[in-house]
Amino acid sequence: MVNDKVKSKVIGINIDVNSTTIAVVDLRGTILAQDVISTKDYPNVNNFIEVLSERVITLAENNGGYENIRSVGMCAPSANYLTGCIENAANIPWKGIVPLAAMLRDSIGLAVALGNDAHVTALGESAYGIAHGMNNFIVVTLVGSGLGSCFFSNGVAHLGYDGFAGEFGHTCVVDGGRLCTCGRRGCLEEYVSYRGIIQTARDLMEASEASSSMRQLPELTVEAIAACADQGDAMAKEVWTRTGEILGRSVANYTSVINPEAVVLTGELVVYLDKMWEPMEKAFKDNVFGNIRDKVKIVLSTIDDHERNVLGASALAWKVKEYSLFK
Repeated sequence: MVNDKVKSKVIGINIDVNSTTIAVVDLRGTILAQDVISTKDYPNVNNFIEVLSERVITLAENNGGYENIRSVGMCAPSANYLTGCIENAANIPWKGIVPLAAMLRDSIGLAVALGNDAHVTALGESAYGIAHGMNNFIVVTLVGSGLGSCFFSNGVAHLGYDGFAGEFGHTCVVDGGRLCTCGRRGCLEEYVSYRGIIQTARDLMEASEASSSMRQLPELTVEAIAACADQGDAMAKEVWTRTGEILGRSVANYTSVINPEAVVLTGELVVYLDKMWEPMEKAFKDNVFGNIRDKVKIVLSTIDDHERNVLGASALAWKVKEYSLFK
C-alpha cells in the first residue's frame, strides 16, 4: 500500500546579521520557493519569531500545503545544535541564551532543529555537495567575517561535548598576535578574513617604503587588493602569499589530527583562492603529516554560495525527529 502520509518537503532557514532567508526544499535538495525578511528590523526576538512563523506558514501553504512540510532546519550565528539555542552571539541583537528552536517549534507546531553555519554547511556538502559519499571529511568555510569549520568522522558530524567543536577560526596561529573579536590574540580568522587580509596589507605598507598601487586606493578593500595583485603589484601579491601560507599551514595541522579523505573549502573568500592557492598548497604539503600528505584532497565546494546555508539547514531538518501538533 502506498503511504500517502510521508511528507516530501522541509523548510530551511538561514539567519544572518542583516537578513533571514526561508526556503521550501524537497527530498532532492531542490529549492522550490524562497522568502526573505530583514533580521535587523527585529531587535526583539519574540517579534522576530512572530514574523518568521507567519512567513514560514505562508510560504508552505503557497507551495504544496503546510501538511506536506515534515520539519524545519535553521542556521544561525553561535547556534548550538545540542541545546537548540543561540548562545551569546556577538553580531545579532538577541543577547544571552536564546532557545530559538523551541520558540519556533511552539509557534508553528513542527519539529525544528538549529545549527551554526559550519555545521549546516558540512551537512549540506554531505547531502548535496562534493562530499556526498564521504564518511571522513573537513569543511572549512571562508567568509568575510572569519572561518567556520565542521568535520565528519565515520559518517557523523563531530560536535564535541558541548556542541562547540570545530572552532577552527579561533585556533591560535600567532603567539600574542592580532586582537580577535573573541577577546584573545592571534586567532586564525584575524589573518584569513576580510579584516585580516586588509590588516596584512596595512602591515606590509607600514613596514616598507616600497611603492605599491595599494597606497593610492581611496579605500583599502579585499576586492581592491585583489585587483592590485592582478595588475602585478608586488606588495599586493605578497598579501595573498602570506594569507595562503598561514591558511595552508593551519589546514595542515587540522588535517594531521583528523586524517580526512578531503578538505572542502567554501564561502565568500573562495573567489580569491586563485591568488593564494600555490602558497597555500605548498604550506599544506610542507606541514601535513607525511603518511597522509598525498592522500588528502583539497577541493572546492560545488554548492552555490547563495544557497549553501538554506540547503544545509534543510539537510539538518531531515535529521530531526518528526513532530507535529497537527497529527
